[in-house]
Amino acid sequence: MKNFFIVTLLCVALVGCKEPVKQTDTNNETEVAPVEKSITATALVSAKSNSAVSGTVTFTESNGIVVMNANLSGLTPGPHAIHIHENGDCSADDASSAGGHWNPTQDDHGAWEHKGFHKGDIGNLQADENGIATLTLETDLWCINCEDETKNIVGKSIVIHKDVDDMKSQPSGNAGDRIGCGEIVLEDK
Repeated sequence: MKNFFIVTLLCVALVGCKEPVKQTDTNNETEVAPVEKSITATALVSAKSNSAVSGTVTFTESNGIVVMNANLSGLTPGPHAIHIHENGDCSADDASSAGGHWNPTQDDHGAWEHKGFHKGDIGNLQADENGIATLTLETDLWCINCEDETKNIVGKSIVIHKDVDDMKSQPSGNAGDRIGCGEIVLEDK
């Protein structure tokens, strides 16, 4: 019985003192990198300019990639521009307090990830016959709460426009009135 107890203690001690898992190739030994946790920011979109728009735009960053998921309702059927604007202030009735498109690199307005576009030039979403629209976008051009102000979207706002973004008119695509706005806020976890 005494030997069993000693063997058990030795097993527990050996298991408890394991080193971190390592991957080994023929000549190099490297530690496995920890899995990066995700971080989330959300914009609660509310109606502006006497519209009925509401919804949520969620941003989730993991491993250097931000995924945006927009879920909106109360739109008129058809296309509507969606942009990130420079100020996280939606207090004005017409959302003018949100400022212009977020454009930290001072580029021309244009289509997302084409030559010449603002970091806030998301593009258009399509509302169905019930006024519901969804849009998903994935990019490494944004970050959530990072120190790079040319990428950090926290403290900016999401703005939904009445009309379609033509992707060429300067400085904002001739997208019409601002009918929805929500500040992009870091979620507490």
